[in-house]
Amino acid sequence: MTDTGTPSSGTTSSGTPSPVHPARLSLADRAPDVYRAMATFSALAGAGLERPLVELVKIRASQINHCAFCVDMHSREALAAGESTARIIQLSAWAESRHFYTERELAALELTEAVTVLTDGFVPDEVWAVAAAAFDETELAQLVAAITAINAWNRFAVTTRMVPAGTP
Repeated sequence: MTDTGTPSSGTTSSGTPSPVHPARLSLADRAPDVYRAMATFSALAGAGLERPLVELVKIRASQINHCAFCVDMHSREALAAGESTARIIQLSAWAESRHFYTERELAALELTEAVTVLTDGFVPDEVWAVAAAAFDETELAQLVAAITAINAWNRFAVTTRMVPAGTP
């Protein structure tokens, strides 16, 4: 997450250019110690878990948080790691497309949603129990750390209006 991207425009349904909000500031430039600490935390979070699972978690949290920069970045990283396009496309509807994912991935996605959308209250015991059955305690701790890290990155990117690298 070192690139703030270049502001550009897409098109509206009428074919006219639609503005992309310009990036507000670079966290890496203006708070480099914070940025480095987040990068270190993020690199450590999810250690020992399968990379495709962690990328799915990052994409799903980023979808929920409307973080276009992170959806773009982690979709690209997932593809580079061998993830299928179909599974990435179906991710926003994972609950209706359960057959695309393993039970372990489903448990991680459900926990991701519960941790990401805390406005609904605490993480439900049922969600935690499913995740605890799919992951050992060390893995579960790493999963919670990975979910927490991507949520923090989403908030940085959305607040500073980071523009996706894939913006036309």
